[in-house]
Amino acid sequence: MRMPQTKASKGSQKWIQQLVNEHRDIFAEELAAHLPRGLAENIEWLSPLKNDDYAEYRDVSFLNRLGIRNPKDVLRNFWPNRGPQWDALGKAGDNGPYFLVEAKANIPEIVSCCEAKSERSRKLIRSSLRRTQGHFGYKPLLDWMTGFYQYANRLAHLYYLRVLNKLDARLVFVYFVNDDTHIATSLDQWEAALTLQKRLMGIGKHGLKDAILELFVDTRKL
Repeated sequence: MRMPQTKASKGSQKWIQQLVNEHRDIFAEELAAHLPRGLAENIEWLSPLKNDDYAEYRDVSFLNRLGIRNPKDVLRNFWPNRGPQWDALGKAGDNGPYFLVEAKANIPEIVSCCEAKSERSRKLIRSSLRRTQGHFGYKPLLDWMTGFYQYANRLAHLYYLRVLNKLDARLVFVYFVNDDTHIATSLDQWEAALTLQKRLMGIGKHGLKDAILELFVDTRKL
C-alpha cells in the first residue's frame, strides 16, 4: 500500500522527512560512517518524498517502490497484509543495496505490540518471527509479539530480504536526539534504552550485524 502523508510538524516523522528531502548531505554523512566508502553518497531516496505526497510504503508496495520484482520467496507467504510501514526507503543501484529505514524520536516510540486480530495472521507472524530468531540464534527473554514488536518485525523483513531472497538489504534505525518538538531524548538515554531492548529480545552478535545500522542524529543539526 502507498500511504500519502502530510508534511509533519513534530516527532520522528518530521525529522525523517527533513533528512530525506532537505538534508541529504547530513544523512549521507551519518550513513558514511557505517558503509563502504562512497556508498552513502550514491543512495537514491525513494520515500518519503515531497513530490510524492511524503508517501510511506508497506506490503508489496514497498518492494515495488524499491524495484524488487518477483522475489524468490513471495512476501504474502512470509507476512500478512498491513505489515511494516517504512519511514524511508532507498537504494544504491538497480540491484541494491536496498535501504529500509525505521525512525524514532523518543523512547516510548520503541514500545509496541502486535495488533493483528486474525488468528491466521498472528500464526504467520509468529512463525516468521521464530524463523528469524532461529536462523540467527536469538534467545529472547521477551515474546517478540509484545514489548518491542516493531523492532522485531523490521528484523524479520531484513531476514526475508537477505536470507530468503538473497538480496543486499540494509536496515537503518535512525534515533533522533534532542527532539524538542515532543520528548527530548539524550544520546545516553537512547543507548541505555536500546541496550535493555536488545537484552530482552535476546539480540547479540549475529550474521546481520553489518546489515543493521544505528544512527543517532541530533535534531539541532537539522
